[in-house]
Amino acid sequence: MATKLWLVLYKAERALERRALGSIESLGITGTDFAILEVLLHKGPLPINTIGRKILLTSGSITTAVDRLEARGLVSRSFDAADRRIRLVVLTKDGARAASTSFKEHQRHLHQAMEVLSEREQIQLIALLKKLGKGVESNEEE
Repeated sequence: MATKLWLVLYKAERALERRALGSIESLGITGTDFAILEVLLHKGPLPINTIGRKILLTSGSITTAVDRLEARGLVSRSFDAADRRIRLVVLTKDGARAASTSFKEHQRHLHQAMEVLSEREQIQLIALLKKLGKGVESNEEE
């Protein structure tokens, strides 16, 4: 049963990922670009290493992605006023507009994808997946 459950979860995750990445890439940005823009939209200016931790990217990958976004005029780098040793990544006006537009479009696509489940089923699934995730993590620590 565990193998079947894993396979069903894997297939569902892959289908959702294809749908989500398709909607993001149709806006002319990569999934990584979207993740960076989204975290900056919701958290404000952040050091590059903090962004990497939040979206689970290595320092080399995050630097390359931020360089790409900076070249497109969507982000800029500035010094932290409280500690000039720290460089912050900041959304530009164009970046904020792109982030807001792409986030709304992404939400719309995800909402459409999830419509196959009732609100009650979505709530149940969230609870079950949280329970599974926490259980797996606690078993890894033992």
